[in-house]
Amino acid sequence: MIGSDSALDLHSLRSLLFLPASNPRAIMHARSSGADLVILDLEDAVKPDDKAAAREAAVAAVAEGFRMPVAIRINSPGTDWHGHDIGAVMAAKPDLIVVPRAVGREEIAFVRNQTGRPVAAMIETARGLIAVHEAAREASALIAGTNDLAADLRLPPGAGRGPLQMALQTIVLAARAAGIAVFDGVFNGLDDEAGFAAEAAETRRLGFDGKSLIHPRQVAPCHAAFAPSAEELARAERLVAAARGGAERFEGQMIERMHVEAAKRLLGRR
Repeated sequence: MIGSDSALDLHSLRSLLFLPASNPRAIMHARSSGADLVILDLEDAVKPDDKAAAREAAVAAVAEGFRMPVAIRINSPGTDWHGHDIGAVMAAKPDLIVVPRAVGREEIAFVRNQTGRPVAAMIETARGLIAVHEAAREASALIAGTNDLAADLRLPPGAGRGPLQMALQTIVLAARAAGIAVFDGVFNGLDDEAGFAAEAAETRRLGFDGKSLIHPRQVAPCHAAFAPSAEELARAERLVAAARGGAERFEGQMIERMHVEAAKRLLGRR
């Protein structure tokens, strides 16, 4: 188990596996999933009548331990369950707390100060997107809640990711400006392996650190999408070895310090 006082390197995460805390079978499978982070969900994945039981199950699951870091997604501020969730995570001490439908900084600061745990803010609404730079200054990470965001923006069914491009890039921009990690939303097609692979590749191209998942089967292709290719690694090694500082020529291109830093980051994700 990752210790309750351990420092979680959020930038190193690629796969964030969400699962209902009310589902013991899902928790069992998550433990052997190989995901970089497991998120026990008390919010959308749990029916109102099951909230209390899910909260107890999440606390018990964290106490039992996982091979990977574990987070708890609490219910939103203003709901009947929020205060009870705060008390539960204070006792459980997961590695991370996920706040859904985050707007601005006050609610994030409240959760962090009450629990003493790092907080990931989910950007899932138009209001949250407008205030995303404020949220990024308080959070330890941002997560794009693409399903809820598409619904709040009133996108028609089947609209795809095109209409969300500005929103996704805004979330990445806010995270990079604040120096925190940032993760893409889920892919809903459980049996569409090609579709998931294509979206995960796009996720990496957009600059996200990783992606949210809804099934253990998505872990391996997610890791594959974020793994640098052999060609990328070889070029990065050559670039780092050749760099002498300042602007210089490398394999027909001009490089500077920023290119060396990017190459080192790439090598760190092997």
